[in-house]
Amino acid sequence: MRDLRRTALWLGLIGSVSFLSLSAMAQTTTGDSPDTSQPVLAQSPAEPSFHDVAVQAAPTQAEPTLPLIPLPEPAPFSMQAADAEPKIEIPLPDAAPVTALMQQDVLRMIVEGLLADDAAMRSLRLSRKERDALTAFYAQAERPLAWSQDGAFTSAAMGAVARIKAADEDGLDPTDYPLPDLKLRKEASPAQWAEADLKFSAAVIRYARDARGGRIEPSRLSALATPKLAIPEADEVLKKVAFAKDANAALSSYNPPHAGYRALKERLAELRASHPSQPSVRVPKGPALRVGMKDPRVPLIRARFNLKDDDKHTIYDERLASAVAAFQKEKGLPTNGVLTAQTVAALSGPSLAQREAELIANMERWRWLPEDLGERHILVNVPEFRLQLSEDGKVTHETRVIVGKEQSQTPIFSEDMKYLVVNPSWTIPPSIMKKEILPALANDPDYAAKKGYRIIRRGNSISVQQPPGERNALGFVKFMFPNQHAVYLHDTPNRNLFSATRRAFSHGCVRVDKPFELAEAVMGEGAKWDEKRLKSLIGKGERTVHLPKPLPVHLAYFTVAVDEKGSLKSFPDLYGLDQKVRTALGLTQ
Repeated sequence: MRDLRRTALWLGLIGSVSFLSLSAMAQTTTGDSPDTSQPVLAQSPAEPSFHDVAVQAAPTQAEPTLPLIPLPEPAPFSMQAADAEPKIEIPLPDAAPVTALMQQDVLRMIVEGLLADDAAMRSLRLSRKERDALTAFYAQAERPLAWSQDGAFTSAAMGAVARIKAADEDGLDPTDYPLPDLKLRKEASPAQWAEADLKFSAAVIRYARDARGGRIEPSRLSALATPKLAIPEADEVLKKVAFAKDANAALSSYNPPHAGYRALKERLAELRASHPSQPSVRVPKGPALRVGMKDPRVPLIRARFNLKDDDKHTIYDERLASAVAAFQKEKGLPTNGVLTAQTVAALSGPSLAQREAELIANMERWRWLPEDLGERHILVNVPEFRLQLSEDGKVTHETRVIVGKEQSQTPIFSEDMKYLVVNPSWTIPPSIMKKEILPALANDPDYAAKKGYRIIRRGNSISVQQPPGERNALGFVKFMFPNQHAVYLHDTPNRNLFSATRRAFSHGCVRVDKPFELAEAVMGEGAKWDEKRLKSLIGKGERTVHLPKPLPVHLAYFTVAVDEKGSLKSFPDLYGLDQKVRTALGLTQ
């Protein structure tokens, strides 16, 4: 079909040239000029000549005006040539401009055909929305191809290639972004170049989409994981990358810019560099080993540290003890080179593949956060049981928190805090009403009165509310960032729970330690509502205090993170979300 279209286009161009030539010949042989051998009579302006009338009488029959092709001057008349047909040579235009125009038109025609071909587009593995954006991009482009020109790939194309080939540095899989044949030369057919261009575009679009979190739909892993993913528009990605001075950097910019993400990326690189082929070894339990002792476990330990020479002997020598001491230092164990039971347990810990998977899964969840966290923002890391308020990239306030139980998990999302409520009342949510309050009322009609709750009846429905006070489940202050899950940060009367190491006790909201210190930090430096003034409102009825400016709050879920000192910390997978992300990404378990 493409060959037929190309042939038709050629024939059309050639036919236009032939038609122009024949028209010129007709004008030369028949002529429209008057016969100069007859006298010309002057006509009154009021009386038009026959010629004028004839011209005016047939305006609808006029032929379209065609451009004339210059003809050579006719040769002098010769008697010898009187009976011969006159030979007129008509020079044709130079073929080069036609060829260049032809190539552009053919490329556009082929690209349009591929974009309209469902089978071809499905092979690019793009969504319907992305396919529509891809079509719009090529329809509006000045050039028919985005990634090649004059029979060669552009510098932007090669920059994108470099980033895609290094996708594993960001925990992405380069094979998810198949590239065209990079060995294409100028002699390749227009169809090959067109197909290569679309494949290039698809690879760039998919990389940008995945770098911003498009590999997984979080809500499919958990109904409580509802971050708003900012997946970039396909045509905007192409405009940004295809014409960038540094396409490598432009494409890389779709990965999270946050310091926490970059720290995990660096740890991933270090892990791969320091243990390129570390085997997974389970060392059996046994007595502590010191230099000079023999033990059948020694070959296993040597294999664990890639000490392959003399790997059959069973003597625990100086070289092996040095490797063990270095490992102990890395793990924060006593650095004595003695193979203790604690060291054996650490040696039998996660394999290289498991540690890689853990880092990559956490890097993936950084993609769930907005690209801009906010100049001032709060980040709650649920598995760490910690809240941090940051300003200009520095932590200015942090505190311990209590998060939801496994049966009533704290959701994962971002929203803006807009106001505080001092002396809040607590309207018990429907989920707690159903599971706890209604069964308790059925067993003891005085249950509400004993707890200090008010029962509010509206028609056939009832709600239960706890008034402000020391016994209120929300304590003296709550921090409101309206959201679909109806959760918030708040104080608690059960402050003794903050001393626990594993603090998953709430019904989903986040309880904060020392809430009035946080309230002052949230209001900002120089605000009229400091800790002392806010506390002065206690016992004076419910009071709403608006923030000077909305403050972004991010409820996040990281099981590994690099702290301010550069140490890698691990936290429990409270809700099994880390495991679900690994499974969704197909990472080794």
